[in-house]
Amino acid sequence: MKTLIIYKSIHHDNTKKVAERMASILEAKLVGPNDFNPIEISNHDLIGFGSGIYAVKHHKDLLDLVYNFPDFSGKKAFVFSTSGAGEKDMTKSHKKLREKLKEKKFKIVGEFNCKGWVGLGPLKLIGGMNKGRPNEEDLKNAEKFAKKLR
Repeated sequence: MKTLIIYKSIHHDNTKKVAERMASILEAKLVGPNDFNPIEISNHDLIGFGSGIYAVKHHKDLLDLVYNFPDFSGKKAFVFSTSGAGEKDMTKSHKKLREKLKEKKFKIVGEFNCKGWVGLGPLKLIGGMNKGRPNEEDLKNAEKFAKKLR
């Protein structure tokens, strides 16, 4: 199965670490939303979409990319993220991207989230939240998730 992972990772490379670990299991090509050609989707069986969570949604660059997609009926997709809240927040924080992918006729085959180090705004003054995350256990969970997608 040919896999493409489109991700946006800034600040601490939290999402990049997760994307790279998943890509190693899925033998996936990694690309950012600003360096992506939509024609590539037709050459792949499974597409991953991920970023950190900002104000309860994925990064604007990733959302804008998906908003501008044509319909991709029958293509399989998965959604992933890193966030301060971790898994308990996944249903709410993935909602906007999940709905837009469904509108574009993608079939969502899985979702993954783990905690990531957040050091923005007032949290910067105290060294951030979830420092050291994603940790090795989080990355092993990302591997397990990717193995289920194969």
